[in-house]
Amino acid sequence: MLIINVDDRESIEKALRRYKKKVRDTKLLKIIRKRKHFEKPSVTRRAEVLKAAYKDRKFNEMF
Repeated sequence: MLIINVDDRESIEKALRRYKKKVRDTKLLKIIRKRKHFEKPSVTRRAEVLKAAYKDRKFNEMF
């Protein structure tokens, strides 16, 4: 739960801007989208291995 304190003098647009920034910084939408559908642990692990292999290939191509 994100809480944004709004002063009486502050505009709604400015408060919304602060809220959007806080949502982006906490990566809340990413977590919500991830939890929307169940993913088996084996699928998650496989994705991590593939990502690590890709990063390793890219790093080795540089040198």
